[in-house]
Formats: sequence, structure tokens, C-alpha cells
Amino acid sequence: MYDRAGCRANGSQSVTGERALGEKGSPERGIHALDGRRCNNGVTRPEIRKCGAIWMNLPNSITMSRIIMIPLFLWILSPHFPWQGPSGAQEISASVLFVLASITDGLDGYLARKRGQITTIGMLLDPIADKIMVTAAFVALVAYNPDVVKVWIVVVIIGREFLVSGLRSIASSEGFTITASELGKLKTVVQIVAVVSAILAHRWDHWQIGVLSIPVRWYAIAAIYFAALVAVISAVDYFIGFWKKIDHASKDGRDRRKAAVLSRGKSVRIS
Repeated sequence: MYDRAGCRANGSQSVTGERALGEKGSPERGIHALDGRRCNNGVTRPEIRKCGAIWMNLPNSITMSRIIMIPLFLWILSPHFPWQGPSGAQEISASVLFVLASITDGLDGYLARKRGQITTIGMLLDPIADKIMVTAAFVALVAYNPDVVKVWIVVVIIGREFLVSGLRSIASSEGFTITASELGKLKTVVQIVAVVSAILAHRWDHWQIGVLSIPVRWYAIAAIYFAALVAVISAVDYFIGFWKKIDHASKDGRDRRKAAVLSRGKSVRIS
């Protein structure tokens, strides 16, 4: 059994630095333990890397890289980007960067679970990075391509993110979690398609590939409206799941209080 820091939950102390893995507080032995011998709670390789609060692991580094990509993405979409013109370098660069950032969204969580490197800082940074990335992209697109991305659509999409974040906070304070549904995963994919297509529609109305004509602008408008629709539906679905959990928890609380009252009443009669 391991705790969030990855150390064995046997009451042993988990510390950082040279003494994180040392025996009897010896820095020298701690360094040897870091080389793979043993930490003070008896964990050996391959678990040795889990011992201690090493927060900047690979999954967390990927999450941080996603956060760093956000200002770079905004700079590419700004008028200060040097390679603007009919070649579409600005649009292609922004699209590629956003797709890469979106890939890291799933990659960091997958690696954290597979490598056993789920940390508190990772659980904090990952949703924050997601919210900032989505918010920054849609707000920037209102100015970058206002004919395709309307203000009210952005308000709906960002409002959904705030609503879900608030419900998650309440659920966490009540001691339960609401798992992500398939609608939430669909919402993520649709938003990626909507953002990329809206960026490309800034430069091209359609792509002509031989006899095949791809209406880029039409796809962008359809994807943006579909993203708003999925955001609303997924928000309603999430709220229903939240309400069921809250209602079930409140019923359990009332039943426990009623049982406690009946128990006290019986004890009074017996006495």
C-alpha cells in the first residue's frame, strides 16, 4: 500500500533532500539509497523512485510544458507574430502547437498512472492547465476570427468549465467524486477540432486537393456550434450526476440521524 507520495503507508517518515532515503538520518547513506539500495521505509527498486516528495517527475513536467505552451500559442495568434501572410505559417503554427498541447493533456495522466507517479501537485496542475488552455484559446479566437467564433459561444463554453469546477469542489468537500463521462471526453475532442478549424478558417475558406474541395470555414462554424451544444449537454449531465450523489449522501445522513435518535430513545426506555 502506497500513499500519494508513493511511499509505503507503514507510518515511516517521508522526507525530501539528502535524507529522503537515508537510514538513521545519514546523508551519505541517503545518497547511496538514491543510487538504488534502500530507503528508510524499506522500499527498494523499482519503487525507489516513488520514495520522497519528488514532485517534478515526467508527468508533471509534461503538464508544466502545456502551461508554458499557452503564452506561446497566444503570441503566435497575435499581430506581433513575424511570419504572417498568405502562406498560412501563422495558422499552421498555432494549430500544430494547440494539437501538441492537447496531446499532452492525455499523455501526462496516462504516464502518471502507468509509472505510479500520481502526486498532489500533478492533481492540482492538470485541471488548471486544461482550463487555462481552453479559456485562452477561445478568448483569443474571439479577436482572431470573430466571424466564426462568437462571443456568446465562448461564454457558454467557459461558463461550463467554471460550473464543472465548482461542482467538483463541492463534491470533494462532501467526500465523493464524480467520474468523467463519455460526454466529457467527447467535449474535449470536439473543442480541439473546433479550435483548430477556427484557426485555419482565418486564412482559408476551403482547401482544394485535386478534385476534392474541403470547406474549411463551414467545418469551423459547424464545429464551434457543436462544441457549444456538447458543452451544455455535458454540463447538464454532470449536474445530474452531482445532484444524485448529493441527494444520496443527504438521505444517508438523515437515515443515520434517525437511527441515532431511535437508539437513544430505546436506551432511555430501558433505563
